[in-house]
Amino acid sequence: MTRLVLASRSPARLATLRSAGVDPLVRVSGVDEDAVVAAYGVDDPADVALLLARAKAEAVASVLVADGVDGEGVDGGTGVLVVGCDSVLDLDGLPFGKPGTAEVARERWRAMRGRTGVLRTGHWLVDLRDPDDGGSGASVGELASTVVRFADLADDEVDAYVATGEPLEVAGAFTIDGLGGAFVEGVDGDPHAVVGIGLPTLRRLVGQAGLPWHALWAAAGPAGTRD
Repeated sequence: MTRLVLASRSPARLATLRSAGVDPLVRVSGVDEDAVVAAYGVDDPADVALLLARAKAEAVASVLVADGVDGEGVDGGTGVLVVGCDSVLDLDGLPFGKPGTAEVARERWRAMRGRTGVLRTGHWLVDLRDPDDGGSGASVGELASTVVRFADLADDEVDAYVATGEPLEVAGAFTIDGLGGAFVEGVDGDPHAVVGIGLPTLRRLVGQAGLPWHALWAAAGPAGTRD
């Protein structure tokens, strides 16, 4: 039985996978995002998102291999697939990640309100399964791009939203599955990718590793999907 390992601490990504019948193990990568971007000198939003997704997946995969679980699996499994993700808001061709501070979040929303941006979500999958158990050795990635139409917020709405703290630690300073959902007029593309992990995108990557998507349902089990 193959187990998916999510290289992210994001509760939204975890909840999305669980709602789709997949109960992943969580291993936080600890990747210094700013350092990685600076080391590679990238500034295109799509490139940043895919680069960071790969860095996170490969960092966790390296730890798992060092711990000797690549062929033996974890928690009774027979192998693992590691997925890393990263989201970046593309506004006028510039990358916007997590604001970090209230001041930056407020500036972002005043620039975004009433406009359209593109949420670029990078996905990277590393197959650590033993070849004797069907492992492909794949290390593959794909970008999901979703157009996001923002409401034209008044200043007091921006201030109230920023005061909640929610937009400070999420890519692009907004959510669609939280308090920020009322401030997004609509999306064109995969809404799961806006939450942080695109299920159709991940399904394609799992398929490239030679595994059908529904095989991960079996790994979850009934209890794993409805915690």
